[in-house]
Amino acid sequence: MQTIDLAIIILFLIGNTLFGLWHGKSNKNSSDYFLGGHNLPWIVSMLSIVASETSVLTFVSVPGLAYRGDWSFLQLAMGYIIGRILVSFVLLPMYFKHGVSSIYEVIGIRFGPGMQKVAAIVFLVTRTLGDAIRFLAAGVVVQVVTGWSLPLSIMIIGLVTLVYTLSGGIKAVIWLESFQFGLYLLGGILSIVFLLNNMGKSFPEILASLGSSGKLNIINTDPHILTNPLAFFSAFIGGTLLSLSSHGVDYMMVQRVLGCKDLGSARKAMIGSGFFVFFQFSVFLLAGSLISVFMHGATMEKDREFAFFIVHYLPAGLKGLLIAGVLSAAMSTHSSAINALASSTVNDILGGKTSLSCSRLISFIWAIVLIIIALMFDAGNKAIVMVGLEIASFTYGGLLGLFLLSKSKRDFNPTSLGIGLVASMGIVFVLKFLGLAWTWYITFSVLMNLLVTTGIDITFFKKRVP
Repeated sequence: MQTIDLAIIILFLIGNTLFGLWHGKSNKNSSDYFLGGHNLPWIVSMLSIVASETSVLTFVSVPGLAYRGDWSFLQLAMGYIIGRILVSFVLLPMYFKHGVSSIYEVIGIRFGPGMQKVAAIVFLVTRTLGDAIRFLAAGVVVQVVTGWSLPLSIMIIGLVTLVYTLSGGIKAVIWLESFQFGLYLLGGILSIVFLLNNMGKSFPEILASLGSSGKLNIINTDPHILTNPLAFFSAFIGGTLLSLSSHGVDYMMVQRVLGCKDLGSARKAMIGSGFFVFFQFSVFLLAGSLISVFMHGATMEKDREFAFFIVHYLPAGLKGLLIAGVLSAAMSTHSSAINALASSTVNDILGGKTSLSCSRLISFIWAIVLIIIALMFDAGNKAIVMVGLEIASFTYGGLLGLFLLSKSKRDFNPTSLGIGLVASMGIVFVLKFLGLAWTWYITFSVLMNLLVTTGIDITFFKKRVP
C-alpha cells in the first residue's frame, strides 16, 4: 500500500472512534445504549440490517462463489425477501404490541421467565458462534492485505472495535453501519468499473462469454434438492426460513427495527433490507465473475480472491478506500454483536435492572469472549459465508418454533417446551450426519419443535387455556 492508502485507512479508523465517542455523550441510561431511544430513522435501520448480516462475509466470500462457480447463491436472496415479508406481518406486530426491549420478553410474557432465559441463552450461543465466523472473515481480509497472521488480524480488529463500541451504544453502531454499507458497496461498484475499463472487451461481450460458460446461471436445476443446498427449491425455501428466523427471532437483527418509532417504520426497514441484500449480492457476484475473467480463472486460495485482487491490482487511493470500507464494516458489524449480546444479557438474564456503566462492562466482557472464540475457528474447506449460515441453522429452527408456539392459544407446560426445543436442535445433528443439505435444517427443526412440544403436551399435560 502507498501513503495515500494508509492515510485513508487511518482517517476512517480515527473517524469511527471519534464518532462512537461523540455518540456516547447522548447515552443517559441502558435504554438509550441498547435501543437508541426509539428514535432511529427507518432508512438508517434498514441499511444497518444489511451491513450487519452481510458486510465482511459478502465482501470476502460471495465474490469467491462467483469466481469459482456461478450466481446460484442469489436463490437464497430470493427467499430472504419472502422471509422478511413474513417477519414484518407475523412477528413484528407482536413485538411492538408488547413494547419489549428484548424480543425474548414475548416468550417470558407467554411462557414464563424460565423459558425467556432459555430462549435468550440459545440466542447468545448462536450469535457468539456466528459472529466468530464474521471475525474470521474480517481477519482473512486483513491477513491478505497486511501479511499478518490470522490470529493477529483478529486481535487487532477486536481491540480497535472496543474503543467506540463501549461508548457509542446502538446509535453509533447503526449510523456507522449505514455509512459503511454505502462505502463498501461503492467500493464494489468502483471495482467493477475498474475491471471493465481494463479488460479490453465491451461489457456485453464479457457477459456473453460468462453466460455461454454458465457462470451467470442463477437457477440451479439439480434434482437432488435434499443434498445440494443450492438446488433451487432447497435454496429458496431454506433462504425464506433462514431469513424468517434470523430477522424474526435473532435479537441482533430485530434490535435495529425495535429502535424505530413505530411498526410501519419497522416494516419498511425490514422488507427494504431484503431488496438491498439482493442488490448487494448481485454487485459482488458480478465483481467475482469479472475477476475470474480478468485473472483467467487462475486457481486461488478459497475466499481470498477479491482481497487478492484489491491488493495486487487496484490503483492507489481506490485500494485504500476499499480496504478502509471493509475494515470499518467489519468493526461495526462486530460492535453490533457486542451490543446485542450485552442487551439480551441485561434484559433477559439480569431482568433489565442494570446501570449504564454495568451495561458497558457486560459489553466489554462479550467483546473479549468473541475475540477468544474467533481465534479458535478455522475456515476449513468450505466458503466462510456458507459456514456462518450453517451454524445459524442449528438453532434458528428451535427459536422460530418457540415463537410460533407463543401465538397458539394452548397453555403449554414448560417441560413440553423444553423437550421440544432440545429435540428441534438435536434433529439437526441427525440431519447433518445423514447428509441433508443445511438449507433444510430450519424446516425440519421447526416441524420437530412443533410436533414434539404439542405431542408431549397433549399426552402428559392436557390443560388448555379457555
